Amino acid sequence: MEESRVFTDPTRRPSGLQAGIISRIRLENFMCHSNLEIELGDWVNFVTGQNGSGKSAILTALCVAFGSRARGTQRANTMKDFIKTGCSHSLVQVEIKNQGEDAFKPDLYGDIIIVERRVSESTSSITLKNIQGRRVGTKKDDLREIVEHFNIDVENPCVIMSQDKSREFLHSGNAKDKFKFFFKATLLQQVDDLLKGIEKQLNDATALVNHLQESLRPILKELDELQEKIKSMELVEEISQQVQLLRKKLAWSWVYDAGRKLDAQQKLIEKLKGRIPSCQERIDLHHHKIEELSDHLATKKSQISNMMEKTNEVRRMKEDLHQSLSMAVKERFKLEEEQKRKTREIQKMGQHVKSLEQQIHDLHEQYMKNTQAEDNEMEERQRELQVEVDEANINLRRLKEEEDEIIQRKSVVENEIEKIADQMQEVERRHRSISSRIRELQMHQTNKVTAFGGSLVTSLLQAIERHQHKFSSPPIGPIGTHVKLEHGDMWSIAVENAVGRVLNAFIVTDHKDARILRACAREANYNHLQIIIYDFSRPRLDIPRHMLPQTNHPTAFSVIHSDNPTVLNVLVDVASAERQVLVKDYDVGKTVAFDQRVSNLKEVYTSDGFKISGFSRGSAQTILPLNKNFRAGRLCGSFDNEIKNLERDALEVKERAQQGRGVKRAKEEEFRNLQNMLSSVKRRRIDVERQSKKMEFELEDVKKLLSSEVSSGPASTVDELHEDISKVKNEIREKETLLEKLHQRVAEAGIKAKDLKVSFENLCESAKSEIDALAEAERELMMIEKDLHAAEREKKHYEEIMHNKVLSELQKAKAEFQELERICKENNRKASMICPEDEIEALGGCKESPEQLSTLLGRATQRLERESQRFPESIDDLRMLCEKKERKISRKQQTYKAFREKLEACEVALHFRWKKFQTNANALKRQLTWQFNGHLVKKGISGKIKVSYEEQTLSVEVNMPQDTSSSSVCDTRGLSGGERSFSTLCFALALHEMTESPFRAMDEFDVFMDAVSRKISLDALVDFALAQGSQWIFITPHDISMVKHDERIKKQQMAAPRG
Repeated sequence: MEESRVFTDPTRRPSGLQAGIISRIRLENFMCHSNLEIELGDWVNFVTGQNGSGKSAILTALCVAFGSRARGTQRANTMKDFIKTGCSHSLVQVEIKNQGEDAFKPDLYGDIIIVERRVSESTSSITLKNIQGRRVGTKKDDLREIVEHFNIDVENPCVIMSQDKSREFLHSGNAKDKFKFFFKATLLQQVDDLLKGIEKQLNDATALVNHLQESLRPILKELDELQEKIKSMELVEEISQQVQLLRKKLAWSWVYDAGRKLDAQQKLIEKLKGRIPSCQERIDLHHHKIEELSDHLATKKSQISNMMEKTNEVRRMKEDLHQSLSMAVKERFKLEEEQKRKTREIQKMGQHVKSLEQQIHDLHEQYMKNTQAEDNEMEERQRELQVEVDEANINLRRLKEEEDEIIQRKSVVENEIEKIADQMQEVERRHRSISSRIRELQMHQTNKVTAFGGSLVTSLLQAIERHQHKFSSPPIGPIGTHVKLEHGDMWSIAVENAVGRVLNAFIVTDHKDARILRACAREANYNHLQIIIYDFSRPRLDIPRHMLPQTNHPTAFSVIHSDNPTVLNVLVDVASAERQVLVKDYDVGKTVAFDQRVSNLKEVYTSDGFKISGFSRGSAQTILPLNKNFRAGRLCGSFDNEIKNLERDALEVKERAQQGRGVKRAKEEEFRNLQNMLSSVKRRRIDVERQSKKMEFELEDVKKLLSSEVSSGPASTVDELHEDISKVKNEIREKETLLEKLHQRVAEAGIKAKDLKVSFENLCESAKSEIDALAEAERELMMIEKDLHAAEREKKHYEEIMHNKVLSELQKAKAEFQELERICKENNRKASMICPEDEIEALGGCKESPEQLSTLLGRATQRLERESQRFPESIDDLRMLCEKKERKISRKQQTYKAFREKLEACEVALHFRWKKFQTNANALKRQLTWQFNGHLVKKGISGKIKVSYEEQTLSVEVNMPQDTSSSSVCDTRGLSGGERSFSTLCFALALHEMTESPFRAMDEFDVFMDAVSRKISLDALVDFALAQGSQWIFITPHDISMVKHDERIKKQQMAAPRG
């Protein structure tokens, strides 16, 4: 064991010891701490505080951070017990310095390693971070690697002596407990367990080798029996040699017999060749006819394709006209409503004129009733009415102001409600759209076919399966199910914008199949099905390099993969996929489209779906944004991510909808309150206004009667009324003028709607003629296909005559000749394998026939069988089996011998290691006694330590100072509590000198010491810690003011516990 380190410079630490020491500990919701952060010095640290302040929780947190289990801390049974009451999780974060030559992966972690352990009710996780706080590792193996590198063993009592271990160790008089402490602290227990495990494995391996060697005895016995059996069977070999000779002759007799038959068949073939009739002329005639019909068919297909394009254009025009017609009808309805409203306004103004005329009439009658005798009374009445009118006007202005304010507030609230309602409608529409999209993606995930046509395509495929016997070739589709993207989902949006119009389409080989497929679509209610007619027999197109866009960017065709060559050909011929270039963003696409002038380029699509085209028209640049109604992702490999994103969006939209409904209810309640207030104010205002008008009219009447000019009063009032009537009549004439203009606009809207309707009907009529023309062309195409099939049948008929009647016999004869030739060669090959032909000729040739030789061979074989009945095995097999067993036994014996040699070498090595272990154990025992005395002498005490490895006991004996006649060597149990604690502390320091660790911690090491012993113990601990060089953490509830002051000693006081 190495001796303890002593440093000459007390303020400097070697660079290697800067690695592994603790710089900071942070606890969150751990045991009794809600949030504790403590910084430690590099040398000696004292942490003191009252009982219950959470001092011991610091050491427990260190054990937890470095991977200790809950039971290993002796403070809890499970990790969740460390969580502070009322909290859901706890966090322990320890910062380790990582500097100097012993630093652990400094390039990865830097100068600080942060070990963070988070504990919740159900889980516990470890996170390793570097100096910047970035996560480096999360596995226990990463933490174990750090712990092993810095030699941090938190279960070793010399590294962390917890409160329980300190109490158990310092006050236990049991010799076996002290031995266990010594044995574990010096790592002797770990080496002892390892050597005992190796010894057990060696014993098991030796027993296994002995068992394997014993298992060879039955095999050796079988080998002896087999050798005796081989000697008895050697007499049968002579008969076997005769059988082999007959087999050789029989093999060559079959060769000679096949040669004779081959000569006869050659003569028959020469005879049959002269009988071949010539019918090639008729076959050629029908072949020319088929070529002419094929050309006519291709021309007709091209014509029908052009007609189909025109038909599609007519359909689009029809939809546009239908939309325009709907808008014109709506406009006419709006104008008619405006006309009715204006008419009602004119009627109301006419009623107002009649009312004014009635007032003029009433004034004349009232004037005639008044008499001179009533003047005085009316003057008094005038003054009273004037006062009442003034008061009523004041109240009326106040009520109007109040009503205007309420109306303004009501208008603001109403606008807010409408705005909220619009937002709610938009949110609900958004939620329905997202939900619909989620259902659609889930359906696509279950059945990818539905991504290209929805549920209708499934019904269509079922209809195709029911009518599959009607098709000349099964249709291919939808095209989207036959293609995949080569580079994942990177270009899915761009490719769908480029060729998405054909992904729902089906491909058929001719127009007959197209009509059948159209009927299947009608049966499945699949309207507007796109059908592409393409020849399935065409091989995959080989596009020359010079016809492709000359750019390094991929094309839509290059990122698409399909196992069907017809699908790829359609993407080229119909969708021009080979000329559609894909780029990452708009700037790159603009450069490719307008700056580079790439040849053979049709369109450019960005990865987010923008289309850039129009570059073929000179300087005009056309950039089409992504279609908002376009749904991407149909070619994606997986829909899981998009479904998760949509579900998250749906949840957010739902929360916004709930918030919006709450706000709307509050605003509606406020609107109802304002409505009630307005109704109340309006009723009061109308009552006041009615009374005010009544009093004003009465006051005017009184004033008119009291006027000095008898005729001037009523005349002026009548003039004012006539002037009002004139104004109202002028307004009526203006309204009538506007009404006439509205009449004209209504008439124009009706004419426009009628014209659009006529155009729509004419377009439908013209479209019908074009559709009929298309049907007629398809019928003509069917006739051409029918004639073509008839010519093909005639050609096939004559070819069958040539093949079945004329050439069959010749081919049959040739086949028989080839078969005989093959048999002859095969017999020759087999016979040559048995023996060479020279050997048969040397024996006098083979004059017998194969049948005769077969008879002789059968008799010899029967004799051999009779002789061999006693031994059914062949002698060669037995010899091979014997040799195989001998090799197997020899190989096993050599293997077992090598095993035994290796085991003996391992036993020698183990014996050497046991001796080395005992030597080291004795050296450690002596070193422990020497170092123990070195610490005791500081108090004037001497002693010794007796260690018995056989009995596994350790006793500490102390010789007290010679100040009394009774002083003698005694056991520590005879000492006082302080003296026993000091001697035990010296024993612990001696063990500390024999172990290495970057930091050490002791909790409540001085609990039962008196003042003198504590002072001596603290001085001894501090001197030892400063000289030893490691980082020390001492935790005590007592006063540490007696500890000497030094810049390397850091003292910290824990806060008092809260009640």
